[in-house]
Amino acid sequence: MSFWKRLFGGGSGAEEAPAGGKEIEYAGFTVRATPFKQDGQYQCSGVVSKEVDGEVKEHRFIRADRFASLDDAIDISLRKGRQMVDEQGERMFRE
Repeated sequence: MSFWKRLFGGGSGAEEAPAGGKEIEYAGFTVRATPFKQDGQYQCSGVVSKEVDGEVKEHRFIRADRFASLDDAIDISLRKGRQMVDEQGERMFRE
């Protein structure tokens, strides 16, 4: 994105990662990597979801970690999602 577009409200400089991000099943949860491009690097982010009482619950996360490679960002995003499942389980869906 050009300097002028960012300056005059054309966007934040963040771009979504290309379609086809990786998704895994882990301990009854679905973990989906959703890294996005920010300032020339890929930001670690993802979604952890699970069906609870007939309703799909989602928890979105973004971490400060950035990577030059999209593949690295996807791998770490999935690892962070699995870590959240291990540490919090369904508690991450509580309000």
